Amino acid sequence: MKLITWNIQWARGIDLAVDPARIARTARELADFDVLCLQEVAVNFPGLPGSRGEDQVAELSRALPGYSAHYGVATDVDDGKGGRSLFGNLIFSRLPVLQTYRHLLPWPADPAVKSMQRIAVEAVVQAPWGPVRVVTTHLEYYSAMQRMAQVGALRALHQEACSHASVPRIQEDGGQPFQALPRPASAILTGDFNCKPDDPGYRHITMPFDVGTAPAFVDAWTLAHPGTAHAPSAGLYEDSWAKPPFCCDFIFVTADLAARVRSVKIDSQTQASDHQPVLIELADAR
Repeated sequence: MKLITWNIQWARGIDLAVDPARIARTARELADFDVLCLQEVAVNFPGLPGSRGEDQVAELSRALPGYSAHYGVATDVDDGKGGRSLFGNLIFSRLPVLQTYRHLLPWPADPAVKSMQRIAVEAVVQAPWGPVRVVTTHLEYYSAMQRMAQVGALRALHQEACSHASVPRIQEDGGQPFQALPRPASAILTGDFNCKPDDPGYRHITMPFDVGTAPAFVDAWTLAHPGTAHAPSAGLYEDSWAKPPFCCDFIFVTADLAARVRSVKIDSQTQASDHQPVLIELADAR
């Protein structure tokens, strides 16, 4: 199973052109992926630099036939013309998606900085070895306090899912909202976490849970590249905010998936966004 995560900056490249088709093309050139997790995907948001107000979910979907799209909206505002401007995260999958969840993350007031609502999109994907939760998110950049609250929420959501996985659910006939579908403990947590590997938020993500409650998250890079510092995923080609370049885009896997991690790669060549895509390959069989 191959998965890519990428903050696409509303498909705006270093050349300042907004081009969703280029995003899809670049992802395909990187790998024949099964799942694509994107952050900062816009619909009808002409106020974003370079945007024409295009529907990026629709444009990306047209460029990726054979994949189902699962969009989670963090920002939903009146466009002043009777429509809505949307901004959020998007998961594409060519594997079956059993269920999708959209979790708005905490946004405690922090008057010292600008900030916005954040979301985690969760898709229960039928991987070759069984169901796995794929979660993609984009945490707050300006407020460390808000970011830590969001990390805490991600951990709580993981514990909640694991509690569902540990007990049998009352069965309901198929086709009903109460139908019991798998929500496994196994998970892949991806996205732009807006923190470095030495940040308290990063360390909190990988902290163990109480024994028997939930498998811990492990940074897949450390499994594929033990003892090697993270390659930078931001600031390689743009000097307005991320200097020197650093890594803030991660893929975490639950401990039960660690043995499946075959490789993790950051594409340092593309300039289709201000972030670099990250690719993980997991073995279908052990």
